[in-house]
Amino acid sequence: MKRLLLFALFVAAIAGHAATPQRPNFVFVLGEGHGWSSTAVQMDDATPNSKSTFVRTPNLEKLALAGMRFANFYAPSPRCTPSRVSLFTGKSPAQLGMTFINEGKKDSGANPNGRVLTPSASMELAASETTIAQLLKRAGYATAHFGKWHCGRANPREHGYDENDGANGNGGPDDAENPHPKQLFLMTERGMDFMARQTKAGKPFYLQLDHYAARNGGDARPESIAAVKSWGGHLDERDLGAAAADWDLDVAFGMVLKKLDELGIANNTFVIFTTDHGTPGKNPPFAGGKGTVSEGGLRVPFIIRGPGIKPGVCSHVRMVGADVVPTMAELARLTGPLPHGIEGGSFAGVLANAGSGSVKRPREEFVVHFPHYDKDESGPASALYLGDLKLIRVYETGALQLFNIAKDPGERRDLAAEMPDKVKELNQRLTDYLAAVKAQMPISNPNYDPSKPRPETKREGKGQGRKKVR
Repeated sequence: MKRLLLFALFVAAIAGHAATPQRPNFVFVLGEGHGWSSTAVQMDDATPNSKSTFVRTPNLEKLALAGMRFANFYAPSPRCTPSRVSLFTGKSPAQLGMTFINEGKKDSGANPNGRVLTPSASMELAASETTIAQLLKRAGYATAHFGKWHCGRANPREHGYDENDGANGNGGPDDAENPHPKQLFLMTERGMDFMARQTKAGKPFYLQLDHYAARNGGDARPESIAAVKSWGGHLDERDLGAAAADWDLDVAFGMVLKKLDELGIANNTFVIFTTDHGTPGKNPPFAGGKGTVSEGGLRVPFIIRGPGIKPGVCSHVRMVGADVVPTMAELARLTGPLPHGIEGGSFAGVLANAGSGSVKRPREEFVVHFPHYDKDESGPASALYLGDLKLIRVYETGALQLFNIAKDPGERRDLAAEMPDKVKELNQRLTDYLAAVKAQMPISNPNYDPSKPRPETKREGKGQGRKKVR
């Protein structure tokens, strides 16, 4: 009888273990300033020019072949700090009051002669906000962040990242002019060590690796320069440097993938690659780039590999960065409600359904609110997405533009005059949303003088000028 009882307890223990499998790990790699078509991965099966013509990123291609690409993924903002805080919290920059970036310039983001004045933006992620790291930590995860933080001066530890290399800005821990490639490989080594230790301890982990500017600023390793030159072709100095720096990024990414294989945990690890905003300058086939609410400033790569994801799939479900937090929470099988105010929705069902389905958010539309002067000569603007339609509100002139981005991704045909009722509806939705999240708004400038010339378009900030090629 005693043996039978022990056997029954043993069987029950096995059954209980099978019913509660080990939680998956997460490796979240956030690129810096890489647009939709800036890697060698074709982001849309139906759009041949949705990849770079000169960059080679074989490890990202490996990730895409083993996972899922999202052709319609949007950064929460055309600037890095607002995008990052949204990716970490699931809330929009408008709700967080973090709609711009501190570049150390007195009048950064302002145009004193504009028709409107832009609001001050918070530069510090509030301690009261809950990050994905804090949510996962409560469920027993080990958490780490290495690389560019740029969400304020508080140590990432205060936001749930127990292991980190500091509250780094564009210059990295050394405050260097070009932290790439040194910090790229240092953060990669730290990340691999973190993964090895957690695997040995049998603990699920969340690792976040945030790259520094490379495509437009950082030096590249001599061996990467040599590799690109060996490909042949006639790249100019800028494109050669960009390709070499991106080769560095891909090599580092490949090191992470190889480490997952060596540790035997690749099959239980979700690996994500995305970026914080579009490339500065041109982002074919789209209009605009970094600092604009055009498609070129907002549409970015998103690739994910992991348990239950059908390989080689290109999904056309429209998503935004705020969706990442609720998705990870569902994939990690977290229980209980998410923090109040989360605006994203989970796309876990889309991952499980070979890229088909939809994302249910608290609001049907999603909004990118950018009430600042920056790299778009139109000035402060907001964009609202609903289905295939996109409304842009330009605050300086009051203009309202309407595009069908499924048929016209380059935003060349303004439909506002043809669809006035739809413009009115979407503009009201935008007004209602901004009021609901208490968004900071541009205000009329009493000192506006139309006879004064507009300031020149701002140059790129520190670490984002022309690339050095050795």
